[in-house]
Parts: sequence; C-alpha cells; structure tokens
Amino acid sequence: MSEQQTPQPEQLDAEQVTDFLRRHPAFFVEHDELLADLIIPHAAGQAVSLVERQVKLLRERNIDVRHRLNQLMDTARENDRLFDKSRRLILGMLEAQSLDQVIATLEDSLRTDFQVPYVSLILFTEADRYSNAHCVTHAAAKEAIGHLLDSDKPLAGALRPAELSFLFAESGEKVASTALAPIRYQGLHGVLALGSEDAQQYRSATGTLFLGYVADALARVLLRQRPLADENHA
Repeated sequence: MSEQQTPQPEQLDAEQVTDFLRRHPAFFVEHDELLADLIIPHAAGQAVSLVERQVKLLRERNIDVRHRLNQLMDTARENDRLFDKSRRLILGMLEAQSLDQVIATLEDSLRTDFQVPYVSLILFTEADRYSNAHCVTHAAAKEAIGHLLDSDKPLAGALRPAELSFLFAESGEKVASTALAPIRYQGLHGVLALGSEDAQQYRSATGTLFLGYVADALARVLLRQRPLADENHA
C-alpha cells in the first residue's frame, strides 16, 4: 500500500502577502514577536528595524507635505499681491473722468504694476473715431482674429504673426506669447491683449482669471464713457 502523501501548504506570493497586510494594518501589533525576524535592507545595505524604516518613510512624507504647504503659501501670497494690484487698477479706472484717462490708467497699471511689456486695447466700432482708443470695424476684427473671439473666455498661448501684428502693430514681432480677453458688454465689443517676449509667460495652462476680471470691469467703465465720446465725435 502506498504511503499517503502529506498535503503541501498553499504557497503565498508577495502580492497576496501585501494585500493581507494592507487589510490588517495591526497585524504586527498582535504578533510583535515576528518583528525580530524581519530584515529590511537599508539603502547602504545595512539591516534596519521596521520602526526605523517607518520613521524614515514618515520623515520623507513630512518633508513632501511641508514642501507642498510652502508652495500653497507662496501661491496665497502671490494672490494677495495680485488682488491688491487689481484693486488699485479697478479703482483708478472708476475714478477716471474721461475715456482717455481710463485707457491711460489701464495701460500704466499693466505696464508698471504688473510688469506687462506689451498692452493692447482695441475696440470694435463702425464709428470713425472713439476718442484716443484704438478702434477697428467689426469686420476687420473678425477677419483678423475672429476665431480667437469665438469664446467669451480669455485664452493664452502663442499666436500667428498676422494676429500679433493686428493686436500689437509693429511690436508684434517681439511678442512670443499672448494672453487675450474678449470684451463684450451691452453692445460694447473689443479685446484686451497682453504680450510678452517670453514664450513661457502666457501658455495654454496659464490662469487667466485675473485678465477676465479686469476685462469685465473695463467693459463697464468704458460703457459709461462711450456716450460722451460718441457725442463729441459725432
């Protein structure tokens, strides 16, 4: 009669062990006698205890958390500075007594406070003249940058030479990236564009919330000045 074979224990792979320990994080608390048998190699090749390894991992995670917190604090401080500059700009435009003053306040703030080298404000109108603002007809704007105005939202990125020439005239050759916000409010149409020689300054991933906010405020200020300007140049 053949001897009865002893059943072999089921073999566990690393994935099963890992899954078990994840589902039972207190396993080594209940079986702390196993800790003495664990060998966890250090980067230098020396064996360290499980507790030492955990402390090392927690320290690394703590460093990463502090790094992320510092980034959030830097972003918050930058947003505070941006809000303060935006507040001064909006108040300055509201206090302006004429369309010329509105435009001068806008361009001076963007160039001085925000360090924007190239600023372009273009209004779309069929009138021959709209004070000292740069004006073009709706047809000309649609032909030059119509697809950029399809959305009501601001956009950022690199533009074609013809588009840059339309927005920034002869300075367009120096502009490598642009942030652009359409102006649309109660029949008033136009565009506010910011240009930089740095191709990375305004990218498709660049936040344009500030620019859209300024453009919305500008549209409402311009609308108050438009009747006077139209009357003077009728």
